[in-house]
Amino acid sequence: MRKTYGTGSVWEQALGYSRAVQVDNTLYISATAASSDEGIVGEDFYTQTQYILQKLGKVLADAGFGYGDVVQSKLYLTDISQWEEAGRAHGEVFGDIRPTLSLVHVLPFLDPKMLVEIELVAQKSA
Repeated sequence: MRKTYGTGSVWEQALGYSRAVQVDNTLYISATAASSDEGIVGEDFYTQTQYILQKLGKVLADAGFGYGDVVQSKLYLTDISQWEEAGRAHGEVFGDIRPTLSLVHVLPFLDPKMLVEIELVAQKSA
């Protein structure tokens, strides 16, 4: 079984991707930024990470998953020296769940106000 989830973003159509793709009991969520209809939310790594994780919680819920199903998390940071701030927000959500984690230092994103992107993989037990 393969099912795609979208947000209606113009980028999804233009670039040919989905916000999330579910294959059987696994959900793969595309890298997500702290963007809203009003622009980028937050001016620091902690706030952006918090906001992104809230957004991802909704993506998980829409597909019938929850934070407890997350097995892998990847944080893409434009300034790796800010890893503790991003990590603090991540730990507030995943401290007891403890998925695998990658902290990746990246060049600036298309919008220089974007400091963080997060990608998740979730899996339900069979």
